[in-house]
Amino acid sequence: MTRINQPVAMITGGNRGIGRGITERLLREGWAVAIMATRPADEALLTELGALGPVRYTQGSVADLADDKRFLTQTVEAWGRVDALVNNAGVAPIERLDILVATPESYDRVLDINLRGPYFLTQMVAAEMIKLRGDHDPATDRVVGTIVNVTSISSDIVSINRGEYCISKAGGTMANKLWAARLAPEGIVVYEVRPGMILTDMTAANAEKYTAAIAEGLTPVPRWGQPADVGGAVFALVSGNMPYSTGDIIHVDGGMHLPRL
Repeated sequence: MTRINQPVAMITGGNRGIGRGITERLLREGWAVAIMATRPADEALLTELGALGPVRYTQGSVADLADDKRFLTQTVEAWGRVDALVNNAGVAPIERLDILVATPESYDRVLDINLRGPYFLTQMVAAEMIKLRGDHDPATDRVVGTIVNVTSISSDIVSINRGEYCISKAGGTMANKLWAARLAPEGIVVYEVRPGMILTDMTAANAEKYTAAIAEGLTPVPRWGQPADVGGAVFALVSGNMPYSTGDIIHVDGGMHLPRL
């Protein structure tokens, strides 16, 4: 096992949408990035990303704990360290259904990917960070690892036609608090990034509706968010420059969360 001389981030779903925006920003800032995603490796994409910095790809699902373990093992064997985990992978319901008729199958799928998988991947990665860090004095300000949980404005905004998604993101908010409290004494800080209207393939189906809503004042910043906006927020958090902050929520939503009269 060789330890490389640059920080290493593990990013779930780091090959497209918001995840790709995060991957590209960290690579440009000198990080090495390990990606796990469900699709087969796209060699053209990996070549493009590899031009920015070291990148690895593991095909797997965050919902499968064996895949999570393999993702971690391959990253550590290749690079000898893990400095940040970004729990970004997530899905919306395949079909938006009123909560009166929503199905158990959809609920289980969304919760497994959006909540259960990240919870146990965090458990695995945090344990490895503690193992790799060696001795640590909790009285110092040295950050030895960072966990970032990408949730959604749906953590506290109701959508009755995708209740399972809202519940999964609200659960992610509580998981963020739990891990922040547990890992702070270990030198690991934990943050939640809460995107709003970000233009990706997930939001494309409703782009016309949301574009009109933004034009009518849905967001104080009058534009769609871009994956790069989330990437910038994540980079700021993993930089290690806020060692006395943990458990915080960073909104990347153009001010949509602000109550207004």
